[in-house]
Amino acid sequence: MKKIFPSSFYNPVTFVGAAIAAVSFGLILFLMVLESMTDSPKPYMGIIAFVLLPGIMIIGLAILVFGALRERRRRMHGKPELHLPQIDLNNPRHRTAFIVFSLGTILLLLLSAFGSFKAYEHTDSDQFCGTTCHTVMDPEYTAYQYSPHAKVGCVKCHIGPGAGWFVRSKLSGAYQVYATIFKKYPKPIPTPIENLRPAQETCEQCHWPKHFFSEKQMVNTYFASDEQNSRWSIDLLIKIGGGNIEAGPTSGIHWHMNIANEVTYATTDSQRQVIPWVQAKSAEGKVTTYRSTDITLTDEELQRAKHRRMDCIDCHNRPTHIYHPPARSVNHVMSLGWIDPGLPNVKSISVKALEQPYTTKQAALDSIKIAFEEYYRANYPALLVSQSEKIARAVGEVQKIYSRNYFPEMRVNWKKFNDNIGHMYYPGCFRCHDGKHVSEEGKVLSRDCNVCHTILAQRTEKDKLRLSLGGVEYKHPVDIGDSWKEMNCSDCHNSQ
Repeated sequence: MKKIFPSSFYNPVTFVGAAIAAVSFGLILFLMVLESMTDSPKPYMGIIAFVLLPGIMIIGLAILVFGALRERRRRMHGKPELHLPQIDLNNPRHRTAFIVFSLGTILLLLLSAFGSFKAYEHTDSDQFCGTTCHTVMDPEYTAYQYSPHAKVGCVKCHIGPGAGWFVRSKLSGAYQVYATIFKKYPKPIPTPIENLRPAQETCEQCHWPKHFFSEKQMVNTYFASDEQNSRWSIDLLIKIGGGNIEAGPTSGIHWHMNIANEVTYATTDSQRQVIPWVQAKSAEGKVTTYRSTDITLTDEELQRAKHRRMDCIDCHNRPTHIYHPPARSVNHVMSLGWIDPGLPNVKSISVKALEQPYTTKQAALDSIKIAFEEYYRANYPALLVSQSEKIARAVGEVQKIYSRNYFPEMRVNWKKFNDNIGHMYYPGCFRCHDGKHVSEEGKVLSRDCNVCHTILAQRTEKDKLRLSLGGVEYKHPVDIGDSWKEMNCSDCHNSQ
């Protein structure tokens, strides 16, 4: 029989290389067909079909060439030619061996295809991201499970569809693999905001900016850290408009979005908390530049600063991995009645117990229980007996709050990660709207409460209801004079 390839290709080593290359090529075709048949291509498909398997195929081809060169060199040195076994299908033994080998090969290809698909499917799962691969990411994975995006897969936001960003993200994380294996990672692990995909390619695939219009009512309930856990509430009308001039008001929070207006800022720190320069370009092309009077930078220093065009992530910087401040968490469960506000000083005890430094999570959970029991035994011994069930439930709720927001082994807590939504516990809006960013024309980025929301009503237990559809002036629940007008909320609330 006439040979198709040079005789040096007919040797066992070359055949092994050819088999590896052929199987890899077949799996690439299988995954390409699979990807073309799905409505939403998976990010991990790209790395398997276009990076991993082609690499294996190249190795197979290299083995193939090596075997041919090796066989050619053998013959040049006068070594006898290797003869491949001859198959005679008229021979019952040969026929049986051929059938078994053929069926085994087909079965191997099917199992390889199935195994490749299941491997890809697992690497695309949240469990792989949160546990199998990134065990050091337990804080982020726990916060994710209790977030508004808990049903959105990790790779949907962190990578998105297509092989390009997948390869980019994994190459940028190559050092992370080394750091995880040899425990060289920092504690806590910093938020890699510089490597995130643009929000237009992730967030806006579900959230349509042009539908951000009108206002949204929000009622917040708070409890003071006094013996009576004094309750007070504030009713806000949040101005979320600005997305679509045809759908409603255009002066709301989403005016900042990249729909018609373009906002660019300069920052001098890696977490984008210090912003000395802001430039706004309107739909008509008018450019207004604001410079901070509190942060003095030369033109050269400003040029060296990091410049960025604003998008969703600049405010919604923790849409999923959210670590809630203790006061906010305790206020929430108390407003639901899961912690009884009738228990004396329960707000204060809860927040103090959460904020104590602990070495391990188990030590924290045990200490929280002890803190409650010791306080009520020393100050309200009768209550410890009569209200034991309510106290036990309060302990359980505080332990849940701790488990979801504090990770002492990784040195993670709410103070380590700024949340730019709002301004109560972090600078947030006041990074720019601090009343100190002024344009050349004298226009100021206002810190007035009514810029972003209207206070419809406010009430404390010691004061009557203050209500007006036109808005009421904010009144601090604790008398601190006009200090709250001069300083940021987070200057006090971040230190709790």
